[in-house]
Order: sequence, then structure tokens, then C-alpha cells
Amino acid sequence: MDIALLIVSFALILTGLAGCILPVIPGPPLSFFGIWTLHFSKYAAFETRLLVILALLAIVATLLDYAAPVWTTKRFGGSKKGVWGAAIGMMAGLILFPPFGIIIGPFAGAVAGELLNGAGSRKALKAGTGSFTGFFLGIGLKLAVSLLITYYFARALF
Repeated sequence: MDIALLIVSFALILTGLAGCILPVIPGPPLSFFGIWTLHFSKYAAFETRLLVILALLAIVATLLDYAAPVWTTKRFGGSKKGVWGAAIGMMAGLILFPPFGIIIGPFAGAVAGELLNGAGSRKALKAGTGSFTGFFLGIGLKLAVSLLITYYFARALF
């Protein structure tokens, strides 16, 4: 039973790390479930406080990953229509063109929203670049959380 838990937890950790880069796969939550699964084996016993903190970090990183493209669109000078375009583009890309639609969708949506708002192509591309920057910011945040979880996972085993 403990070997099965170890294998499942290791698979969840690896899938979580991959999910930080691959759109649609929720990296930090999977990494958290990997360490949580390991907690129920004979190989590790984590403090409840640590598990709660890691769970909260995984939730926050996942939520911010979806919010970052919209937020950075606004920070790069996007109007409300550009921000709405980024949000709609993210959802449409996620549904219509997985997994790469979540990368291209917010960019295209922000650009389209700005163009519909009457902005010039330069401002529209700047807002789209903001959305793209937010996407990579989200990847960095997810990766940081998943690597932290992986650190505690490896420390418990070795």
C-alpha cells in the first residue's frame, strides 16, 4: 500500500511540474496532492501547518495564473475593452483551442478589444504584450510554488 502511495505521489509531483508549463493542467494543485498523498504513507509525515500553507499557496498561484494576463493587460495600458478582450480570449482559447489557446487567446482578445475600442495598432499590440507577459508571470508563479512543494517532497524522502 505504501509503495502505491509513493508511486502515485511521485506521479502527481511530476505531473504538477509539467502542468506549470503546459496550459490546462493545474500544476500547483497536482503537486500539492502529490505531497498530500505522500503524507499518508510511511515515507513522510508533514505538519498540518505546512500542508495548509502549501495548499493555500497552490490555490493562490492557480487563481493568480488566470488573473495575471488580465491584470498585466491593464498595467500595459489596456482599456476596459482590452481587459475584457483578454479575459474573453482566455476563456475562448481554453475551450476552443486547448492547450495553446490559453496562450494565444488572451493576447488576441486584448488586441481585438483595443482595436474595437478605437485604439491604434501600436496600443493594441502593447495591451496584447501585457497579456502575454501575464501568461509568463503566471507560469513563473506556478513553477515557484510547485518547486517549493517538490523540495519538501524530496526532503521527506531523502
